[in-house]
Amino acid sequence: MEETPGAPEQGLPPLLVEAVSYAEDRHWEVAPGTWLVEGDGPARCSCGDRSCALPGAHPVTEDWRRKASAGPGVVRRWWTENPRSSILLPTGRSFDALDVPETAGCLALARMERMGLTLGPVVAVPASAGQAGRRLLFLVLPGVLAKLPDMLRGLGWAPGRLDLVARGEGDWIIAPPSRVGPYSFAQWARPPSALNRWLPDAAELINPLAYACGREAPAAFRVPQGQPAVAR
Repeated sequence: MEETPGAPEQGLPPLLVEAVSYAEDRHWEVAPGTWLVEGDGPARCSCGDRSCALPGAHPVTEDWRRKASAGPGVVRRWWTENPRSSILLPTGRSFDALDVPETAGCLALARMERMGLTLGPVVAVPASAGQAGRRLLFLVLPGVLAKLPDMLRGLGWAPGRLDLVARGEGDWIIAPPSRVGPYSFAQWARPPSALNRWLPDAAELINPLAYACGREAPAAFRVPQGQPAVAR
């Protein structure tokens, strides 16, 4: 039976349980983020900015990267003090993430499974400002941020032509079950388990991801027939 993190503990807030699980079971560094404040009108970000682009889904302080911790005791204290804080997982440390539109990500997932590729956890998150629709974030080994442009060129895509971006050093992902925006939550499309404890290298996933994103790209951006941006 697969191991699933964060089995609910009786009476404890779900965000506390999951945040401690990420630190204790996966040894991922964790940082508390902002949260949504209910009141008159729509829910708003605790940062106080009514035009916040990432309501309930960004760091509280500028030095959040230095304070991020994989210590279960430290994490437990943070969410005991504020059980509403969203859960942020820094990228560029235990993992990086390949960020794609949900439609392309689902297509790529199906193709990867047929190919028998080793996959890590995949998280589904609501779109942030300037994006349309939900996103899938594929967790991979650190270091992809610097390599992605060359990997895409090798498949026939110029940088910026695909809606496929890397999240690495200095960035973060919002982790389930954090609430993001008035009506949405971060969710696991493929949850952490004993079977995906070891993450894949981005090079193993980039071909099917680029292929799927290419199918969703505007026609003017698509690679001419005969170019190598196809899934093997």
